[in-house]
Amino acid sequence: MTTTPPAYVIIERELRKMIAKAQPGDPLPSDAELCRRFGVSRMTARQAVQRLASDGLLYRVSGRGTFVAQTPVHRRINTLLSFTEEMRRRGLKAGSRMLQSGVRAGTDQEVVALQLPVGSLVVAIQRLRLADGVPMAVEHVRLPAVCAGVLEANLEESSLFVALEAIGRTPTQAYGTLTAAAADVQEAQWLNVPTGAPLLIEQRTIHDQADVPVEFTESRYVGGRYLFDIELLRQPG
Repeated sequence: MTTTPPAYVIIERELRKMIAKAQPGDPLPSDAELCRRFGVSRMTARQAVQRLASDGLLYRVSGRGTFVAQTPVHRRINTLLSFTEEMRRRGLKAGSRMLQSGVRAGTDQEVVALQLPVGSLVVAIQRLRLADGVPMAVEHVRLPAVCAGVLEANLEESSLFVALEAIGRTPTQAYGTLTAAAADVQEAQWLNVPTGAPLLIEQRTIHDQADVPVEFTESRYVGGRYLFDIELLRQPG
């Protein structure tokens, strides 16, 4: 006996077929259009769309609609590049939206990562990172307070690495970790994904030309839009 799949699954399958034939940035039917076409409630239509957004296949822009997502950005983790440099190498336009910036007391984790005395001040920068206008990640940057000069740069248009180089602190090497988490309500809003969507979390501490920590950053990437490529070589036993 054949079981009819739930309505949201039927809609999801049809949207997947449309996405397979479309180009990145092409518009997709609105929730209202899906409701009319499939005779379902707005909640059911939204459920199908949110599942595809979680997979990184589409994204929403408030007030404009739903669009086919870019092919996921791949990054090799054995090279230190800024987000701007990574996007440029792939023919994409990097952008940022400043969410917050200023100087405040560093947390225990931040001062340890930057090798600063307890209670030290840090520069705190929070940005939404974009590739061709598509939200890719929420980035939390912490710098020693002596680097506060970078706040004078236009960090919505230019690279933080360039701003650091301008004050004599050239990023040269990094040490980091990768973990995973679920998007909270605020992150979901910024990234245009459902609450609880999978995020790839990269924490890295960057050292300058004198091997002194100059940046501690946590980047929270949308799982389906940004992928890390890893090459492993087997060592003799």
